[in-house]
Amino acid sequence: MKKPLKKKSTHKSAQPETLKLTIDCLDKDGIGLAPHENRTAVVQGAFPGETVIAEVEHTGRTHIFTHLRRVLRNSPQRTANIACKQEQNCLGCPLIGMKYGDQLLFKQQRVAEALQQQGLLDDVKVLPVLPSDPPFGYRASAKLTFARSREKVLIGLYKRGTHEVIDCPDCPVHHPLINKIVAVVRDEVQRQKVSVYNHRHQHGLLRYLLIRVSPISGKALVTFVSNFRDLQQLPKLAKWLTRRVPEVIGVHQNINSSTGNVIMGDKTIKLCGLPDLIETCGSIRLRIAPESFFQINTLQATNIYALVRKWANLSKQDTAIDLYCGIGGIALHLGKDAWQVDGIEYVDEAVRNAAENARLNDLHNCRFFAGDATEELQKYDSQKTPTLVTVNPPRKGCSEELLQTLYQLQPKQIIYISCDPDSLCRDLKILTSNGYKIKQLQPVDMFPQTAHIETVVQLTLI
Repeated sequence: MKKPLKKKSTHKSAQPETLKLTIDCLDKDGIGLAPHENRTAVVQGAFPGETVIAEVEHTGRTHIFTHLRRVLRNSPQRTANIACKQEQNCLGCPLIGMKYGDQLLFKQQRVAEALQQQGLLDDVKVLPVLPSDPPFGYRASAKLTFARSREKVLIGLYKRGTHEVIDCPDCPVHHPLINKIVAVVRDEVQRQKVSVYNHRHQHGLLRYLLIRVSPISGKALVTFVSNFRDLQQLPKLAKWLTRRVPEVIGVHQNINSSTGNVIMGDKTIKLCGLPDLIETCGSIRLRIAPESFFQINTLQATNIYALVRKWANLSKQDTAIDLYCGIGGIALHLGKDAWQVDGIEYVDEAVRNAAENARLNDLHNCRFFAGDATEELQKYDSQKTPTLVTVNPPRKGCSEELLQTLYQLQPKQIIYISCDPDSLCRDLKILTSNGYKIKQLQPVDMFPQTAHIETVVQLTLI
């Protein structure tokens, strides 16, 4: 008996929807926006004036989120070079396809628009953005995630908006030594069959790889963040790494057994080599421990410290307070000129590092205190008003209580360093409404290829 013939399926697999779009502008994150049927299409990697083909990933009530497939008409802003093969997978550098000069103009305009929204643009000149030299290979610090895809070890970044790890074998914004270390670690973890943490099942050893490089000395500090303490595999991996990459002067293990998104745990153990990295910023030497926060772009941080010191123009009769002082970079530069500088920082470990850095630089006129910025500032006697207060807050800016305390104290000048134009201009509006005038404003490009912009502002008491 013959088997009945199978009917050919007439069903075709659904093809992803694509749209032809013309990009109007970039949003604050440097991502292209295009109007489409009463919604706004979001296309990362596309620039104003370009016509593109984009694949729809999600349609919301007001926005359509897409993935760039092809550029039909290039913007004059687009560079001819493809700097990163992972650009559309990683999504960490939305401006990487834009000429660097145009990136700087975009960021200058970003600051100007934030000032305009607060009615401050007529009171200040926005200077051209201080460029980063170089615009690639500037990241001296990396926090990368371990993962496995089948049997392959991945070391990279989470794709923007997801928990998918994108392997970064040769990231163009990382310092070359970081890429070299990542390549060796990936090979050795694979070869030595070291277990990698699985976030879904919450087991395995290696979670994160932290690397800090000194561009000045060409040395590096490496920290393996692990799910539990390991006295067998990681010491062996650490010694092998220092043999393969002699620029690595110290390797540490940090234990983080939590199930959340916090990268580092409370306990760090030195596996081999030196306990920390010595970085040089201008005339100041900084001791950076594995747990310490320090600016990612070391050379631009040095430029900011020099600018703050120049604008401050302190003498041995002057005093200063550095709020959110971290490990003391700004305070120590001011200490070269002032009679006394006090640094205030919430993180205890950073305060200990700052005090060590003061001793390292023989700056005994610099003191550091752990505590809340507002509470510590309120302890100061209004009869002993400091000449200068510098403020370098997190992205959310300063609280109203801190700003109120600041203008009640009435230092002769305030220098505000900000990583977010919107929170900066909100706070500037409050300060300029309470006796201060903006004297100078300088944007600084700390993060080329991204939309982030640092801004330094000098305010004087009227």
